[in-house]
Amino acid sequence: MSPGCKLHRMVAPNVCRRQTNMFVIVCSAIIGWATGLALAEQPLESGAAHLLRIPASRIDSAVPDPVVVNSRVGVGPDEAAAIALYSNPALRAIRNRRGLAAAQLIQAGILPNPLVSYARDFVTGGNTVGTVTAYNFTAAWEFTALIPFLPKQTAARKNFRSVDLDVAWQEWQIAVNARTAVYRVLGLDAQVARAREATEGLQQSTDAVRKAAEAHEKTVLDLAAVESASQDSRATMLALEQELEKQHLGLNKILGVEPETKVALRKGLSLPTRLAAPDERDLLDGVESRRLDLLGLRQGYESQDATVRAAILAQFPKMSVGFSKASDTTNVHTTGFTVAVDVPFFDRNQGVIAAERATRQRLLDEYDQRVFEARSDIATAIADIRSLGRQIAAAEEALPLLEKLVTTAQTAIEQRNADVLSYYTARSNLLQKRIQLIKLQEQLLEAHTALEIASGRYLPMNATLQTR
Repeated sequence: MSPGCKLHRMVAPNVCRRQTNMFVIVCSAIIGWATGLALAEQPLESGAAHLLRIPASRIDSAVPDPVVVNSRVGVGPDEAAAIALYSNPALRAIRNRRGLAAAQLIQAGILPNPLVSYARDFVTGGNTVGTVTAYNFTAAWEFTALIPFLPKQTAARKNFRSVDLDVAWQEWQIAVNARTAVYRVLGLDAQVARAREATEGLQQSTDAVRKAAEAHEKTVLDLAAVESASQDSRATMLALEQELEKQHLGLNKILGVEPETKVALRKGLSLPTRLAAPDERDLLDGVESRRLDLLGLRQGYESQDATVRAAILAQFPKMSVGFSKASDTTNVHTTGFTVAVDVPFFDRNQGVIAAERATRQRLLDEYDQRVFEARSDIATAIADIRSLGRQIAAAEEALPLLEKLVTTAQTAIEQRNADVLSYYTARSNLLQKRIQLIKLQEQLLEAHTALEIASGRYLPMNATLQTR
């Protein structure tokens, strides 16, 4: 089987259908990020809508409703995705590639210009009796440029489609990353809240034990134990606050807003504890026709295949024909034609053909690699979702036991029947388990996002992120 057969046997209508579906998301998102994020509820300018190449189904379900962002309410995952598509600075440079591909498409449809020459020879000496001024007019055109003309146009047209699909893939990546950034901020915010709650409780215990120690009602060991636990909890809280600030800046960056702007999340969002893993076989079937990058690579391969054909046809010797009309100094008029042939004795375009064939093979190998990686990533993401689901269930089962242990230890401490170090160790373990549960929930969302990217399919999940 030739290298081309592997891709050409794929269903071509799928590519055309994807191209016609590259319609604009009707998204009335407010992108007026003014001072203090003072957003007014107004629709997005229609002039910006034509920039989007990503299908609407990649952001929301089949028929998306307009997305409205209000700073007083805050942003959620889908609102963040819509904002990033319109305001992320990186997408501007990516979309400029379409202009270059469009220019190349125009250039591919231009034929070489004809060559016209005109010369006059004036009599300046010698036997000039009866002589006149001579002239020579010639018009010629290289007609062999027509031979590779159609393959070159095909290559440029498919390259434009490839770039269009690649731009859509980049938009899809930015949108998914914006949603992931919201999930991370949401998860870290919950972790910080837990850490602050524990730190405040331990600080109150420290103050109480210190007063009791001064009154000789508690021992120095009791005070040292609670102070150590309080410092450990505070260190955990500060580390989480630092990570939260970092993730807030990351969210601002992907949304295209200034670092000092405070982007508030919609209140009531909660992380899911369960996500059903989609059917693996269903996601693996047809992944080549869903992944925008794979569709783009297919178009790129077909473009390069047409370029190879054009290079082979360019081996035909360059030929030009011309018409000439002349008159010499004796006033004798002549009319004729010229034929010029480029004899391919040394250069038969063999170097160009070899380079284009190597490029075509590289694109085919890259396509095969991407397909293999996509299938592997789908299987990995589904395995992660199932594994994280089991870990979350185990953590949820452990929490009541740890809470009961802390309560029992506290009662024993009050009755002076337990070691004070054991009590604060139990409190620390409870805090770490609560933080671990939130991290697992965050990882579950990230695994779901990775599955969306790998499969090239929008997997609705917002039901798990509804306000309480």
